[in-house]
Amino acid sequence: MESIILTKSNYLLGIQCPKFLWITKNDKERIPEPNEIEQKKFDDGTLVGELATTLFEGGIKIPEEDYQENLRLGINALEMRRPLFEFGIQVILKEGIIYSRADILNPVGKDEWDIIEVKSATKVKDINLHDVAFQKYVYEKAGLKIRKCFLMHINNEYIKNGQIEPSELFVQTDITDKIKPFEENLEKNINKMFNIIKGPEPEFSVDSILTIEYDNLCLDEFINSLPKDNIFEFYRILKKKAVELYKNGYITMKDVPESFKLNDKQKIQKRLAYDNGVHIDKLEIDNFLKNLQYPIYYLDFETINPILPKFDGMRPYQRIPFQFSLHIQEEKGGELKHISFLADGTNDPRPKFMQSLKDNLGDKGSILVYNQGFEKGVMNECATSFPEFREWYDKNILTRIKDLWDVFRNFYYYDPEQKGSCSIKYVLPVMSDLSYKDLNHVKKGDEASYQWERITFNNINPKEKQEIRNALEKYCELDTLAEVKIVERLIEIIKNN
Repeated sequence: MESIILTKSNYLLGIQCPKFLWITKNDKERIPEPNEIEQKKFDDGTLVGELATTLFEGGIKIPEEDYQENLRLGINALEMRRPLFEFGIQVILKEGIIYSRADILNPVGKDEWDIIEVKSATKVKDINLHDVAFQKYVYEKAGLKIRKCFLMHINNEYIKNGQIEPSELFVQTDITDKIKPFEENLEKNINKMFNIIKGPEPEFSVDSILTIEYDNLCLDEFINSLPKDNIFEFYRILKKKAVELYKNGYITMKDVPESFKLNDKQKIQKRLAYDNGVHIDKLEIDNFLKNLQYPIYYLDFETINPILPKFDGMRPYQRIPFQFSLHIQEEKGGELKHISFLADGTNDPRPKFMQSLKDNLGDKGSILVYNQGFEKGVMNECATSFPEFREWYDKNILTRIKDLWDVFRNFYYYDPEQKGSCSIKYVLPVMSDLSYKDLNHVKKGDEASYQWERITFNNINPKEKQEIRNALEKYCELDTLAEVKIVERLIEIIKNN
């Protein structure tokens, strides 16, 4: 029988979700191929890793495509005592083979090594500590002397000025002591994972909800299998509380005992689970609507937030707005005027973006957005980078912004079909017949970001580029039209009651 290989990636899956580990090793066809957006995240991570290696002079890149070749070349390279990139090593145990490959293995002193794990995040997470603990275990089992372990991650205070400076972009954190608690049960975990892989497919453990870090088909299958009005649909319930309820046999909101403490919004959800109605606070909705001043500017942005700053003066992950949609309504029930901005070219789009807003937002009337923290944050960052817009934003725009999200996150209106979410994607279907389903190419915000970046910074044929630009404009326009329709529905609710 062929030996089972437990890789670092497998180990991390097992820590998060044993069922997903089993599927990965025994029924891989069930796992969907990564889509374009997921693949870009992988590619961006690879790019960050390659950039980190430039900080280690004389390093040797071990080809990683061929497993056996990586092992053979890695062993030969060890003797050279130079920094090794993607160095893989395996250890044969009674249960199977454990295998790990380090981002960077750096020689220190006469015969010791440092492990340096590179991550695209801006801080250290527990899953990273599990990651490095496993690497250290495998290398030491193979006979290497590991001195220290480091996590090299992105410095979110770095500001680009000219070419990216890797020495300033990265922060190197010593995690040697931090991984010690994660080493204590490591051998036990490894043995347990070999048994999981060899055995029948395990049931999904609800405890995995507390440990899953990334997208996971097992979690999706579990949530989709639950009945309507299940406890995981309680608004902003802590995962730990929901898991505790489930393990005690309480699956639906109706099941939850009176002794269990719910907040006011969750109590509304529980009541609706009994009477199948919709919660409407007419007074608060009416107050919200009366606080809107015409003309109303229905506004929505799209942004990218690249790991590596694209323009001087920017930080890693700083948002770059590339598009807005604006519907203007001069009076209640009046006709709509639509204005669209979509950046073109590879120059920094922010100055033109802000100027277009300044040209079209007037000097009176409410500016209605959905989740004001986002739009305010983006405009504030732009005004900081381009001070010529600071006074205009602070004095003319900031005080006029109203948040349609308030109606739903404050539960002035709640329909159980929202499934505990106040996102516009869940609110719109219960307030209007508008739908994102019929759109082509772009149906979600992350798709908009991906597509704009792709057609802007890559060599895309003009026909496809125009097709995507049209799709981007239709998508963003639907976001602000959705705001219009939701307000119309709220007005209708008050009028009819």
